[in-house]
Amino acid sequence: MDKCIACGLCAEKCPKKVDDLYNENLIKRKAAYVEYAQAVPLKYAIDKDNCIYFKKGKCRACEKFCPTDAINLEEKEEELSIHAGAIILAPGFTAFDPSEYLTYKYAKHPNVVTSFEFERILSATGPFQGHLVRPSDHKEPKKIAWLQCIGSRDINQCDTGYCSSVCCMYAIKEAVVAKEHAGSDLDCAIFFMDMRTHGKDFDRYYDDAKEKNGVRFIRSRVPTIESVEGSDELIIPYVNENGDISEESFDMVVLSVGLKTSPELIALAEKLGIDLTEGKLCQTASFHPVSTSKEGIYVCGAFAGPKDIPQSVIEASSAAAKAGACLSVSRNTMTREKKVPEEKNVTGDRPRIGVFVCQCGINIGGVVDVPGVRDYAESLPFVEYVTDNLFSCSTDTQDIMAQVIKENNLNRIVVAACTPKTHEPLFQETLISVGLNKYLFEMTNIRNQDSWVHKDEPDMATQKAKDLVRMAVAKVALVEPLVEPELDVDERALVIGGGISGMASAKSLSDQGYNVDIVERSAQLGGMALNLFRTWKGEDIQKNLSELIESIETDSNIKIHLDTELSSVEGFVGNFKTTLNSNGKQEVVEHGIAVIATGANESRPDEYLYGEDSRVVTHLELDQMFMNNDPSLKDIKTAVFIQCVGSREPDRPYCSKVCCTHSIESALYLKELNPNMNIYVLYRDIRTYGEREYIYRKARLAGIMFIRFSVDEKPKVSKDNDVLKIELWDPILEETVVIKADLLALASAIVSYKDEKLAQFFKVPLNEDGFFVEKHAKLGPSEFATDGVFLCGMAHYPKPIDESIAQALAASSRAVTLLAKKTIHVGGTVAEVNPLFCSSCGVCVSICPYSAPSFIEEGPFTGRAEVNPVLCKGCGLCVASCRSGALNLKGFGEGQLMAMINQI
Repeated sequence: MDKCIACGLCAEKCPKKVDDLYNENLIKRKAAYVEYAQAVPLKYAIDKDNCIYFKKGKCRACEKFCPTDAINLEEKEEELSIHAGAIILAPGFTAFDPSEYLTYKYAKHPNVVTSFEFERILSATGPFQGHLVRPSDHKEPKKIAWLQCIGSRDINQCDTGYCSSVCCMYAIKEAVVAKEHAGSDLDCAIFFMDMRTHGKDFDRYYDDAKEKNGVRFIRSRVPTIESVEGSDELIIPYVNENGDISEESFDMVVLSVGLKTSPELIALAEKLGIDLTEGKLCQTASFHPVSTSKEGIYVCGAFAGPKDIPQSVIEASSAAAKAGACLSVSRNTMTREKKVPEEKNVTGDRPRIGVFVCQCGINIGGVVDVPGVRDYAESLPFVEYVTDNLFSCSTDTQDIMAQVIKENNLNRIVVAACTPKTHEPLFQETLISVGLNKYLFEMTNIRNQDSWVHKDEPDMATQKAKDLVRMAVAKVALVEPLVEPELDVDERALVIGGGISGMASAKSLSDQGYNVDIVERSAQLGGMALNLFRTWKGEDIQKNLSELIESIETDSNIKIHLDTELSSVEGFVGNFKTTLNSNGKQEVVEHGIAVIATGANESRPDEYLYGEDSRVVTHLELDQMFMNNDPSLKDIKTAVFIQCVGSREPDRPYCSKVCCTHSIESALYLKELNPNMNIYVLYRDIRTYGEREYIYRKARLAGIMFIRFSVDEKPKVSKDNDVLKIELWDPILEETVVIKADLLALASAIVSYKDEKLAQFFKVPLNEDGFFVEKHAKLGPSEFATDGVFLCGMAHYPKPIDESIAQALAASSRAVTLLAKKTIHVGGTVAEVNPLFCSSCGVCVSICPYSAPSFIEEGPFTGRAEVNPVLCKGCGLCVASCRSGALNLKGFGEGQLMAMINQI
């Protein structure tokens, strides 16, 4: 492997073609192959199961032509033994094989593809280089249909009774992306039973797909797909919401397949002695969401239940936190210090600039003439080397870039690619690895700011890319090395919020050896969980909550502050000073990191006679009745649940995520109390994702009735001679149904506290719904863009107990990556003041959102401004507002900016 230079000659000379598994068998590859374009490490391999030599004992062409003698066909498999203190299972999933559904023609018609195959069709590295064509004749499709729940929510044709959670969102995403590829004229239709867009901002994406992108959503379970003889078209017959039988023809049909556990994983679970669920997924408990039934073995990702990327990333950090707690006594005993070359002094040297232009698959290359931009860059002053890459961010390209910098003695680098927000640190690391200061780098965004916004004007987009590259080259020629200050890290943590999330995070930090202050605004720990009865798995919440509270109260590493709120926060990552106010008494806590776990609240409905009739209650009020063993519950003859009360409406367009499951669990408990009780659940979409689907099925089998309504025809609640009446239109019966109820439970929305004061203290953002905004929706779901501040629980978005605790553990895991370092470096792109020019006007002090500028209190420049480089985030507000020109932003000096402007 060390000898392989990924030249690809072995694959070129290999005579054996086999199905390309990575591209879902849509095309062929060679038996000598690299699995995919961004494989890490980028090394070729021999497919032993298909290689002619291993099958017939002859050929060896790959070995003969390899220029570095990297191929050894006599190499034998090795068995390694690894001694570990903990095991984390992250083996993923396998996609459902729709060949089992004979009526869908998957195995017989090339234009019936799975969602995973369609992903590869859309991909720049896929079989058609991102050009959207149908497999049968490579013509561009005009109409595409998506069929949901293929291999999910089905115990008739397969044994997968659970919901695969991700399929609704990925189908919407594929339809939107398909329209971006093919143009708005492409007709996309999604056939579904319930639209399960239950994640953060998912409903907004769903609404945009309908209203802005024109994706059609048809509520119908399609029974079959019919082919047209002598044509590549496909016919879909279906029954619409009005009960009418319809049919439509489509050029392609995408089967949204579910996620399953492979037989190999089931065998592994048996070998490890860990329990599986009814759906053959790893068994976990709500209060221990990443712990398996075997101590020391943890799980994350789809093996613990189907889930999307953000939740998978959260659970990965959660499992790391649990393993870290197990191994905390061994921390730093086996670490090796990374060796970094000594930084070269290039100050005063003539600029030698390297320009790397990225195709980003077809994200850029499909619009911009990348070779043309590359050749243009070669003509610019001080440019010594230019190239273009398929994916500049890939590991192999980074290695090549490092080698090019060395060989060509480059001292400044420009990368024209995507957004520096996510990728700039990666390229800066490459500069560090070859001894260059990381700030001798400029990244220009020719994707978000060019190819994406000018996708219909390739010539103009190419010209703009040239302009952007020219400006970047002009600026980078003038940049100078910057210094990053080193700071000591206070190894104490502050957790804000004493609910389940806050306590779980505090306990995890303590278990990993750190002292923690936990602040709770009320008089007791527990938060909203104090009002909850039991989980959807039947676990007693109050019993588990009491055990968690006791573990916090008896932990010597944790100091509890009740009836306490924050009155001020000073400092920065690694060195915060927070003033706590409790009953008029103030206390200053010094800490290195902070975890925000302030939770959310249940809204108070202003409809359905809530507050006017004692029989109308919210979820939490009903749970209190359960916990108090209210005797009136057994006398109820008819109970009704109304979903989406205050959720998924114009003024609150998000799903509160927990309500469907909570209502069904409560309905089942009422059935336990009185099996003869009539129970109705009035809903818009039932969102019992994952294995929660099992209790939905259990409820239907128990005789609980489900009636759907639309947001435009909501149920009407009234009192008639003291009888509580609920009226609504039943789309199945096609008539108005009147229910006389003894109890009406409202699934009211979960709402944020909109804590703008706390957001200001830590300089972290809130979204339009008042929930805190994470660093990155997928890659940083448990942290903020503000260094040293982390996020978990319902302060982030409504979520059930297991997901809240998982995110709490994830926040602690991310925090430990800072606390364990003991020292950190802060950014070099900061503002600085020339006190000779400062007029002491104070505008910079008042305008800075990070409180970085202040007045010098003593010395010859008393009263003039100065900037704390540790607090400064390099936003430039102070520089732009300075009336006397005393402020300058390092890395964005006036000369550098003017050089860019002069190139326009």
